[in-house]
Amino acid sequence: MWPSILNLACVFLVLFSSSFSPLLGDPRISEAGILCLRSNVSSTANVLSSVLDVMLKITAEVTENRWANDSVTSPLPEIYGLAQCHGDLSRDDCLLCFVQSRNILPRCSVLESKSGRLYLDGCFLRFDYYNFYDETTDPQHDMVKCANHSNFPADQQARQQFVDKVDRVLTNVSAVAPENKGFAVFEEARRGGVAGVYALAQCWNTLDRKGCRECLANAMIMARNCTPGDEGRAMNAGCFMRYSTQRFYTVPTDGDSSKLRIIIAIASSVAAATSLIFISAYVGYRKLSKKREVQKKLFGVPAIVRKLNLNFNYESLEKATDFFDDSRKLGQGGAGSVYKGILPDRRVVAVKRLVFNTCQWVDYLFNEVNLICGIQHKNLVRLLGCSIEGPESLLVYEYVPNRSLDQILFECNHILSWQERLNIISGTAEGLAFLHGPCGVKIIHRDIKSSNVLLDEDLTAKIADFGLARCLDPEKSHLSTGIAGTLGYMAPEYVVRGQLTEKADVYSFGVLVLEILSGRKNSVFGQVSGSVLQSVWKQYKSNGLAECIDPVLKGTFPVSEALNVLQIALLCTQASPDLRPSMSEVVEMLNNQERMVPVPTQPPFLNNNLIPDDSSRSLR
Repeated sequence: MWPSILNLACVFLVLFSSSFSPLLGDPRISEAGILCLRSNVSSTANVLSSVLDVMLKITAEVTENRWANDSVTSPLPEIYGLAQCHGDLSRDDCLLCFVQSRNILPRCSVLESKSGRLYLDGCFLRFDYYNFYDETTDPQHDMVKCANHSNFPADQQARQQFVDKVDRVLTNVSAVAPENKGFAVFEEARRGGVAGVYALAQCWNTLDRKGCRECLANAMIMARNCTPGDEGRAMNAGCFMRYSTQRFYTVPTDGDSSKLRIIIAIASSVAAATSLIFISAYVGYRKLSKKREVQKKLFGVPAIVRKLNLNFNYESLEKATDFFDDSRKLGQGGAGSVYKGILPDRRVVAVKRLVFNTCQWVDYLFNEVNLICGIQHKNLVRLLGCSIEGPESLLVYEYVPNRSLDQILFECNHILSWQERLNIISGTAEGLAFLHGPCGVKIIHRDIKSSNVLLDEDLTAKIADFGLARCLDPEKSHLSTGIAGTLGYMAPEYVVRGQLTEKADVYSFGVLVLEILSGRKNSVFGQVSGSVLQSVWKQYKSNGLAECIDPVLKGTFPVSEALNVLQIALLCTQASPDLRPSMSEVVEMLNNQERMVPVPTQPPFLNNNLIPDDSSRSLR
């Protein structure tokens, strides 16, 4: 809740401060430099979780003091964090800058980097796996950013005068900052046709005077190398320095500064007070709306259960699973565990115990019962009913004896033949095409992957786990929703912009097909050769697609048919959703050998050098 409130506060502060823009200055949220680095730390713990913990710990202090440092040392990996605004920013502008940096930098931890640095023009944010607080420079990773030289004076004498002017302002801020709590600005006005120069120096508060002095001395050399360009930024481990021919900082320089500060304080107070009123009202409204939505869903489930006669007695299911004995456990998912159950009438079923202590539990239960209970298709796992009146909620499904596709592909000794693999691909495609049906509301699964495709006694594919499913009105182009699914299978437009359409399922299906045909588990984490998608694309470009087929088949497959299916999979994983076929078109291409498959373009790839070794992970 706190991040949402903070972001909302920033929106209102921006709106209200716009009336006072000449006074409140600029939060300077332009990105000057970002660095995501992997370390040699071998921990497989969730770096993203630790980074977010650090962010939460320093948020309140940044809001109050405009800088903070803190760490999370347990559980491993240890993560240290530092956030600091430049000394001229107001508290409101600092908050805006910090929120922006906090939204950008976690992209490093999403890729499981254990080190990230972000320099905005008004603030700095860093996390790392070691205590870096007294670090002044890092020659390997310190950065400099220079503007182009298109505006430098043509006259050699004027050019030298400009360079000298830059030297003077940089020397001045380097000398003053260590004695002024690490911050200084200085300027020289325009004279004789030579542009004015403005400079700012900021050391991080974790450095002492000596460290600040050393860092700025190094930064001055780096920034000076940008001359005769009209702007330069030096970004060191312990400090930031910038010069420009444009005045970019907000420190008052005229004699009316006291009056100006009073006006700023009044304007800021009015904006903050008004913002708090709106924030309080908004938060109250959101809480009430959320509560009503949850209650509506919870009250709606019993009605659906009674109407469709889906109710199961809790005690009978408990006995059917031998009181949820571990020997009956079929699998474990993000929403709960699944057990084999034998009902009194000897029917064999699968019983899922839902995790009760999460907000997503209500959505999951509602989705499964409301969306899927009335749907029947040979390639969808059938929901038989549920129990919602016992100590925990249970969902009852048809029992699928061969469990999940990922177990068959990657864990068991059973070798799927070419025809079996093709049937599984075709069955999954038909199931998705049915969900995306052209009539009525479209159901988007959101988590198509090998562990969510079950196989019956005839190895017929059945799509399972609809807890993340969403409905899309055919009249709407997309849904804007929070990210949920499994990394490595999620479509790029969904990951980046949260825009969900049925083409997100098409992308996931394409990755799944590549897994089935290659016999390789898709993992974007740390493979030298890259993800399955990246490897297959490389073979496609070099006319070596046949080499992508699972070696255990040893040539016992029709090459032309295999190449055709691989090309369909690549077509499903295009970067643009508009270039991906619909699932009904995929079904037709799979069943009609005569239909021409369009030539795919390069799919999107993650930068594998930034991603450590680990299994694909779900986001729920």
